[in-house]
Amino acid sequence: MNLRIPGPTPCPEATLQAMTRQMINHRGQDFATFLHDLTARLKTLFQTKNDVFVLTASGTGGMEAAIVNTLSPGDRVLAVSNGYFGERFADIAEVYGAQVERLRFEWGQAADPETVRQRLKAGPAFNAVLVTHNETSTGVTNDLAAIAAAVREFDSLLLVDAVSSLGCTELATDAWGCDIVVTGSQKGLMTPPGLALVSVSPRAWQAHAQARTPRYYWDFGKCKSFLEKGQTPWTPGLSTYYALAASVELMVREGLPSILARHQRLASFTRQGVRGLGLDIFGEEAHASAAVTAVTAPPGLDVKKLLNIMRQEHDTVLAGGQQRLEGKIFRIGHLGWVQQGEIEATLAALKVALPQAGFVPVA
Repeated sequence: MNLRIPGPTPCPEATLQAMTRQMINHRGQDFATFLHDLTARLKTLFQTKNDVFVLTASGTGGMEAAIVNTLSPGDRVLAVSNGYFGERFADIAEVYGAQVERLRFEWGQAADPETVRQRLKAGPAFNAVLVTHNETSTGVTNDLAAIAAAVREFDSLLLVDAVSSLGCTELATDAWGCDIVVTGSQKGLMTPPGLALVSVSPRAWQAHAQARTPRYYWDFGKCKSFLEKGQTPWTPGLSTYYALAASVELMVREGLPSILARHQRLASFTRQGVRGLGLDIFGEEAHASAAVTAVTAPPGLDVKKLLNIMRQEHDTVLAGGQQRLEGKIFRIGHLGWVQQGEIEATLAALKVALPQAGFVPVA
């Protein structure tokens, strides 16, 4: 199967094989050695010297952990939102009692860093700013470096959803001043779903000491004290940890600059191929994602039918639109363990399937 959705993504054979390892004592020395080595390698990918924790959870669990460890009920939060996952981050903060103001941008457009700066300048002060780095729902990457620079002018924490960006596009956690960065195992890290990974800055630790949102499973304080002795607070998903370690080893071997260049190259190849079929890219191409391409459904195209044909007749799985974009776009994932041949096969299948679904591609 050619799995071309933006997550979960296909896994390398070495990663799948790693999951077949026998269980070990997660309170023993073997696991301690394993965890310390994995954590050190992850810091390379996060580009950070901050604490990094691996949580047995989805990426959304990591986003929730970011909220409960740094905020108190009633805290003011500015949620930068330009898609489905930006709204999710805001929703989580609201559930825990934060006073959330949503700074919304059109779906398909990137968040404007200057607008963020002006809103922060206008006050009153915000305790935290939430940003989704790569908005998977629209195929748009926000300029996190510029947004982070704007936030740094003020005394707000910067909490980043990097679930579909880390390992796919540049994310300099320390250099940009990101206080918490959250990602998931199942996207650019080429690992099955089940793990959330978070980096925590010294400023985030200061907020943690003051935060009064109830927390137990997600408590970073527990994560830190247990990591010091090579353990996790709760029973870890060992098989997925094994898989993550195998993928991270492959990534470190390839080198982050090479990985990011590969993603950008495949993204450009995908968009060029899509345009070659007579289709339009959804949203601002200047901010098009290195992880996923969103394609506008032209008049007459039945997206649901197209996805079914691609899956049933071409063994290729694409993603549709979410919420307000359902039926209006389809998405092609090109993140993680993917090479040009899989994109070429996807484009060739689309050329055959599109007329059957109501649109005739360019000859």
